[in-house]
Amino acid sequence: MADELISSLRISAAGMRAQGTRLRVISENIANANSLPTDPGGQPYQRKLVSFKNQLDRELGIDTVRVRKVISDRSEFARRFDPSHPSADADGYVLAPNVNVLIEMMDMREAQRSYEANMAAMRSSRSMMQSTIRLLR
Repeated sequence: MADELISSLRISAAGMRAQGTRLRVISENIANANSLPTDPGGQPYQRKLVSFKNQLDRELGIDTVRVRKVISDRSEFARRFDPSHPSADADGYVLAPNVNVLIEMMDMREAQRSYEANMAAMRSSRSMMQSTIRLLR
């Protein structure tokens, strides 16, 4: 029984680490949502995404979630009309980041809920371990 409880703690911890990384990347996207290039023909901030993978924890013989990598979103940049901006093209348009703050906020809420669910699972496992220890005394 202790092995199962330890396994559940490690699974939840891995989930929390993965969602923590996702929250950091989302925060970076939101912080740069209005970052325009400063040089003519320059590129704006490019939205980042987190991809996950299952990874076998050989010690426990269980799959846990891990961050595979942080990748750049290849969607098109937005265009804003601002002929006075230093990086405006000949038509007066400036490339803007491909970040939609509304989508980022929804993704952040989802990551937060997943993080909280893993935290609740850890609390339950810890409570069961404490109960088991009390019974063994």
